[in-house]
Amino acid sequence: MARIFAIANQKGGVGKTTTCVNLSASLAAMQQRVLLVDLDPQGNATMGSGIDKWGVERSIYDVLVKRDPVKLVAQPTPEGGFDVLPANGDLTAAEVELLEVEQRERRLRTALMEVAADYDFILIDCPPSLNMLTLNGLVAADGVIIAMQCEYYALEGLSALVETINGVAQSANPELKIAGLLRTMYDPRNSLTNEVSAQLHEHFAGKVYRTVVPRNIRLAEAPSHGLPVIHYDRNSRGAKAYMALAGEIIRREEKAASVAEFVAEPVTGEGDDPGVTWYTAAHREKS
Repeated sequence: MARIFAIANQKGGVGKTTTCVNLSASLAAMQQRVLLVDLDPQGNATMGSGIDKWGVERSIYDVLVKRDPVKLVAQPTPEGGFDVLPANGDLTAAEVELLEVEQRERRLRTALMEVAADYDFILIDCPPSLNMLTLNGLVAADGVIIAMQCEYYALEGLSALVETINGVAQSANPELKIAGLLRTMYDPRNSLTNEVSAQLHEHFAGKVYRTVVPRNIRLAEAPSHGLPVIHYDRNSRGAKAYMALAGEIIRREEKAASVAEFVAEPVTGEGDDPGVTWYTAAHREKS
């Protein structure tokens, strides 16, 4: 079953789409089955993956509004090694049309559940605003990866985003949580960068990814070629950063899965009454 992550930030220009495309390609390079969902009407993730957003017969609009199956709409990238649910300007109309339907905030979740077994990871590129499209992305996700720059205004936007995530968790998706914070366009020579980074570690202990994405010209050039950076210049600092991030996310998910398995699996004490069962080490100690 796929792990579904929404990559979100209500502030634009923080590397959100860049992260979606390059993390998808990096996970695919590690033999993971990946679907990238482009929920932004600008279609930048679609174009950055090497797919012509105006040349597609169907898009995410058809999935959300017409309820076309994901398998019918998703397209493989020319070189990225992952699939994409493409987006273009048609998606702008979806927000208005969804207002008139029932369960409108769950349209994407329902569609993705039909293909969740076909992928290891599903990444959702959310628009840089809180609207019906972003809400669909958050309701569909297991966790949110927040891409952000280490600057003052980013901290203000982060608090608003956290409130939004908590609101969605309380009202529509109880499983939603912050999966991690990714520091993008990172420059360790900047004192403000280091100060903001320290605050993130203080207030989001355990949630900040160790990997940072540096400012990198190759990373900025890759979208104009319709390529993820690992296929444009695999030796660049940007490519190495996203490969490191992919590895870190995979390790986190494997660790979480092993912990969940340990907690859920009953363990019977040797030589004890077979009717006595412990579900965690802590429970065993207390018993």
